[in-house]
Amino acid sequence: MLFEPITGMSRLSMAMLFLLSLVLAAAPRIAVVEAVVVQGLQVGYYNHSCPEAEQVIRDVVEAEVSMDHNIAPGLIRIFFHDCFITGCDASILLDETPAGDVPEKESSANGFTLVGLKTIDVAKTTIEAMCPRTVSCADILAYAARDAAVAAGLPSYEVGGGRRDGTHSRMDDLPGNFPVPGHTVPRLTELFNSRGLSQEDLVTLSGAHSIGGAHCFMFSNRIYGFSKTSEIDPSLDPAFAERLRKMCPRPQPDDNPEASRKVPFDERTSEKLDNVYYQELLERRSLLTSDNTLAQDPKTRPLVEKYAKDMALFQKKFGEAMQKVSALDVLINPDQGQIRRNCHLVNKARGQQFPMIRWPRAPKHPMLQMINWFIRGFQQD
Repeated sequence: MLFEPITGMSRLSMAMLFLLSLVLAAAPRIAVVEAVVVQGLQVGYYNHSCPEAEQVIRDVVEAEVSMDHNIAPGLIRIFFHDCFITGCDASILLDETPAGDVPEKESSANGFTLVGLKTIDVAKTTIEAMCPRTVSCADILAYAARDAAVAAGLPSYEVGGGRRDGTHSRMDDLPGNFPVPGHTVPRLTELFNSRGLSQEDLVTLSGAHSIGGAHCFMFSNRIYGFSKTSEIDPSLDPAFAERLRKMCPRPQPDDNPEASRKVPFDERTSEKLDNVYYQELLERRSLLTSDNTLAQDPKTRPLVEKYAKDMALFQKKFGEAMQKVSALDVLINPDQGQIRRNCHLVNKARGQQFPMIRWPRAPKHPMLQMINWFIRGFQQD
């Protein structure tokens, strides 16, 4: 779906923009501080050029999360999915590219499961009205992910700015290069290492599953027809498996994935970014194979146990890991990227024309097979 202009926004979004404008007009200017260079990025990067930028993003995220708690895990997920493939360049937000490639957004790893895209649109539209062509979509996404984590209970951490937006986005970059629910520790570690992330980062960032949830089709293989000898994954707590079977019927070939029920990763504190997720892993109450494997593998279990006992340690390490992700392959120099005026579209040079491309979506029901192939098809360890 292409970006909707401000005239197409919901009345609620329009009202929120109006209230934000009143607050910003009455608020004192944020004090200007000297920027600190962090891996090519700068904390306080917009203090001179758009002083209210970070506060606007924070206000938008907090307002949206207060109305829908699914926005917090959604923004963190969009951020991670963006940075893990070609770096933090907001390529996941593009609906089309000059090269005509099918964009990342259309991948079965993304598609309808992306939640929070309109939150980024509201933040971008507000900031463009204040500071045109100044704040990149990539920076907005990095700030929004931080603010989403904080809204879910994480202590705040600093995020540098200065990223530029990419002009390329290819769905074909994902298969084989992206972690999926069917992967186990060896393959997950390999993928994280290829992106400059450690096994500790893997265990830490998986803690994002303390909030949010997974659609039934993403873990149905663990509760129906797991193997020739076991209908249910024996590593699952039996009582938990039975509860899942009551919530998620046996999948059928013509099931509509978009209608699939979403189950919380963490039943106990599903809206709080805390260490209960790790406690649940140790109790064998996890949805995805990629989560369960962290507690089963002897190389990662010790850190799972450590986080399960120490909330402060997990939250500190999670913030640090998010900072690390936010610096992956960032575009810094003007000749590397641009400041998109619309997060969904690459800026056109004066007089440049390229055709509007609307990618036809696959029929909903057959799409389930493609999604299952993606989720479980790249799990050779």
